[in-house]
Amino acid sequence: MKRRRINLGNIGEKVITPIIFLLPSLSVYLVFTFGTLIYSFVLSFTDYDGLSSRFNFIGLANYIKLFKDATFYIALKNNVIWAAVSLIVPMFLGLFLAVLVDRKIRGENIFKSIFYLPQTLSFVVIGVIWSWVYEPTKGIINSTLSAIGLDSLAQQWIGDPGLTIYSLVLTGAWQITGYTMVLYLAGLRSISQDVIEASRIDGANNWQSFWYVVYPMLRNIRTVVIATIIINSFKIFDLVFTMTQGGPGEASNVLALFMYKEAFWKFRMSYGTAISVIQFLIIFIVVAVYLSRTIRQEGEV
Repeated sequence: MKRRRINLGNIGEKVITPIIFLLPSLSVYLVFTFGTLIYSFVLSFTDYDGLSSRFNFIGLANYIKLFKDATFYIALKNNVIWAAVSLIVPMFLGLFLAVLVDRKIRGENIFKSIFYLPQTLSFVVIGVIWSWVYEPTKGIINSTLSAIGLDSLAQQWIGDPGLTIYSLVLTGAWQITGYTMVLYLAGLRSISQDVIEASRIDGANNWQSFWYVVYPMLRNIRTVVIATIIINSFKIFDLVFTMTQGGPGEASNVLALFMYKEAFWKFRMSYGTAISVIQFLIIFIVVAVYLSRTIRQEGEV
């Protein structure tokens, strides 16, 4: 029996060569991602204002102040509301649209383009558009209500502290629904028709085939959708800044905007950094718990 000789030189070359080519981009990534992350964490324990060249170590003072700050809890509550509504509206509406488009309707590409169009727009553009939609006197919503004799339903959609956060959330849901539709549509198209036909042969109707066969097979797509929505909900900034800047009062403030105002408007850079650290930890913990639970459930199946 012949023994194959292993050329260690060739193996070393195959391993080292890709590393050499990846090293420049990897170095930039490490410096600007992990480097800034570590620097931000360290900065949150100081009194740096963003202007002076010197700063002092103050320990947990910023975090203690943050957890006593009423604005922090308002912003956190609004982010939770944003995540909760986004997990209901875009996720299930996107699934509904994907099921409709998956039926091979005439003009399918046109419908897909229309539904996905908002995803191609920046939040700033969307904010400007929906500010016109919500405008109390000449906006599309109130003008339509007035035209059909429902003037009593007209509201200050982004001017009323009790409505503003929900108006903003629905605007964000309108933007991301096309994205969830595309993901679900890809999942639906990957399911073999043989499985669906087998369920129908066993006596299942269309609804039963979807709920008991198709929907469980979309588990991986659903995981991506939920994780994406949670992350986006807790780092939303552009839309709120464009439409309300957190107002009226603090009614629509969110963590990212709260951090921005403290760091760049009030020049409390270290305090703003502490907010961003807490924001990162919230996103990391929520997504990590969700993903670990999902992976464990898949392992039990």
